[in-house]
Order: sequence, then structure tokens, then C-alpha cells
Amino acid sequence: MKCLRCGYCCLTMLIPIIIDPNKGFKENNIGLLDGTKRCPHLEGDKPGNYSCNIHHYKWFKNTPCGQYTQIEFSNSNCRTGNYKLNP
Repeated sequence: MKCLRCGYCCLTMLIPIIIDPNKGFKENNIGLLDGTKRCPHLEGDKPGNYSCNIHHYKWFKNTPCGQYTQIEFSNSNCRTGNYKLNP
């Protein structure tokens, strides 16, 4: 799935996050966002141009964000992002 950088997941969904990226994916370093605050790792201020500043860590692929996907082919645009950017 291709992320369209809409920010919807990082701004509105209930998601577990890594608190301190330097400590990595460890049990005592996981927090939970409830949709009332944006993810602290989210950069940018315009839908379609957001980015995540922890994607480059090797452990990222094991996080819920790194594993987020959909049933379509891996090169399909994210349905949620498409909906949010093109209502």
C-alpha cells in the first residue's frame, strides 16, 4: 500500500506509538494516542504532505504503523488517504 501522506491515521485514530525512537520497539517504550493529539513523530502541516520522522529506523516495520495495510496490491494507493484527499 502506498501512503498518500494525508495524516488521517496520525491525527485521528487510536494508535500505539513508540515514545522514544532512540530506545526502539520495546515494551516499556510504547504509548497510546487516542485521536485527541497528533502523533509526535508526524511532520508537516498540510494533508498530502505529511511525513513520519521514524520510518527510517530498522524496527519501524514491526510497529502497527509499519504493518498497516489493505487487501489491495502492495502498490495500490491507500484507500483512506484517497478518500480524505479526494472526498
